Amino acid sequence: MEVQEGEGWRLVIDPTRASFPVLLGGRDWAVELEIGEALALRQVAMRLLAQHADLADSLMEEEAISLELEQEFGASPAGWLWVALEGDRSTWCLRFVLTPAPGSRAVEGGWDALASAALVPVLDRLDGLFAGPA
Repeated sequence: MEVQEGEGWRLVIDPTRASFPVLLGGRDWAVELEIGEALALRQVAMRLLAQHADLADSLMEEEAISLELEQEFGASPAGWLWVALEGDRSTWCLRFVLTPAPGSRAVEGGWDALASAALVPVLDRLDGLFAGPA
């Protein structure tokens, strides 16, 4: 089991848990995720960060930015993941809404700027933590 946490965020990976091996949390909330859900969140968050990096130098110091991406994931019937990055050229926060296939649970969560900046490098390493396909 791998546990990583900081002020306002928590990520626990327990590969021995078949259905929901990832626990992801923020201040006052937590949710268990399937591997595919966690990897989809990682992928969308990294795409948003790349977009932000491409745009940051063209933003004025006081200018705010809001970037959003929505992605389908999973087998048919698929679920949807919406992720938003909001902030300015140097600080930002992440929010997400997971809407899985019909009949399953859904979740909404987010992190403040400090927690988002600390969580992202940990999310970026998720690919290497799972040996098999999602």
